[in-house]
Amino acid sequence: MSSWTCDGVPKDGKQYPGVSPHAPQTNTGPDCIICGLPQEAMEPGKGGQKKPGKTVVAGSSGSQSPSWLIPLIIAIIVLILGGGIAAFFLLKPQDQTLDPSPSPSPTQTTSPSVTPSNGESVSRGEKLFLASTPNKQAGADAFTQENWADAIAAYETAVQADPNDPESRIYLHNAQAKQAGNPITIAVAVPATGSSDSAAEILRGVAKYQAEYNQSSTSGQLLEVAIIDSSDPNIAPNVAQEIINTPDILGIVGYGIDPGSQAALQQYESAGVAVLSPLTSSFQGSTLKTIPIDKKEDELLVNYLQAVGKTLTQYAAQQQTSPNIAIFYNPDSGYSQQLQQEIINSLPEVQGNLIQQIDITSPNFDANTAVSNLQNSGATIAILALSKNKVPQAVEIAKANENNGSPLMLMGGDELYNADILVQGGDAIAGIFLAVPWSFSPTDEFAQDALQSWKGRVSWRTATAYDATKALVETVSQNPDRAMVFQALSNGITLSDSTTNFNLFNEVPLVKAVKGNEGPKGSNYQFDSLK
Repeated sequence: MSSWTCDGVPKDGKQYPGVSPHAPQTNTGPDCIICGLPQEAMEPGKGGQKKPGKTVVAGSSGSQSPSWLIPLIIAIIVLILGGGIAAFFLLKPQDQTLDPSPSPSPTQTTSPSVTPSNGESVSRGEKLFLASTPNKQAGADAFTQENWADAIAAYETAVQADPNDPESRIYLHNAQAKQAGNPITIAVAVPATGSSDSAAEILRGVAKYQAEYNQSSTSGQLLEVAIIDSSDPNIAPNVAQEIINTPDILGIVGYGIDPGSQAALQQYESAGVAVLSPLTSSFQGSTLKTIPIDKKEDELLVNYLQAVGKTLTQYAAQQQTSPNIAIFYNPDSGYSQQLQQEIINSLPEVQGNLIQQIDITSPNFDANTAVSNLQNSGATIAILALSKNKVPQAVEIAKANENNGSPLMLMGGDELYNADILVQGGDAIAGIFLAVPWSFSPTDEFAQDALQSWKGRVSWRTATAYDATKALVETVSQNPDRAMVFQALSNGITLSDSTTNFNLFNEVPLVKAVKGNEGPKGSNYQFDSLK
């Protein structure tokens, strides 16, 4: 499909409820990634009708199966609004189509009829979502029996045995909070069983702030964190109702833009439970506030990926005058499609040349042939605008490039920022440049402290999760009541001392894969910040 432009103002004379004007957006798919209008709505006289019950938002595709970044995505999820990147981009799941329904006002409602999930998706220490060990299981058993002393002892042993496991650490602090009595409780929603690595990165940030809060608490109330496994979108509304029916949970960090998350977020909003998520969080300067789920004045992922596209092309132009760029992408991912488009949009600003766009999902795709053809076509830079589930293909491209004499400088976005690409890529991935919201720096206090805490480097997901948890807990500790927390975040709170860089729209930081001994186990490489 050829590209087309949408400004949110229908030209076909039809009515499209919930759609509002926006800045012109170039699209390559059938629907606008910002407002969801179909292409025919921009064509006078077409009389196109908006597809019923389906609205596509930034970072969406027609896929109905959940997929997380973030460790969204997000990550984030972690996200962007009003000139800064919020701490919640890591909580964004990848590429989903939403089925919105009207969002009622935040008032307490009666419980809808739902199919119980039997509490299998929520744990404060009695169930294990990440890798189990005998010590962790002993801690979970003791927690179930409310034997806090034994739970503390078992989880302490588990933490000592594996200091990189955040689940044991959170449950250890939970047991201590239970033993102290009258804890302050929040929840964090992560894809624990669906994407355990991303979930662990997020939980490390949560666990770090929980430890700091509990060690410095002067009120006698310690922080307890319930972990919600948000992997299964089919039961997300049921799990949300369980949380709503559990009044001691005062707020939540997490969820994303997939249909299950949206359904859950609508329930929380209706019940007056505050959630810091990509669809409900807004940044304006240093002010964080929650917004109604159906209010999309700016599209989070689009703004962020515009910055990523500019960063990548500008750096390419610094290395090569009028760079000849090829883009690898996977059209089954909204993230990949949008990043591809933003790179293309940024090329004129740097006098860059688009040599070729390569669909890695094509049945005829072969990495060696693709790299060879690009070399013959004069390409000098390849940007891997790929989603995180395409790491194996990214590695294939890198190895093909190495086998072909490494003619291409390789670049990519944050979805490729993970341990797998370093471990699987080996020497072939050396020198790849990635644009990410946060990177390890030897002079960064948070990074150094995290290095000591986790006995290894942490990712941007960890840093942004730490900030999100801090923002929620500071609000909860001052307003230990659901309604008060909901109102405080709706009004907006001022952030201070954030770990995340909240001014990323001019240039997203770059990292480079270099040799080092601080990378993941099984790799001789690590990502270092590019200065």
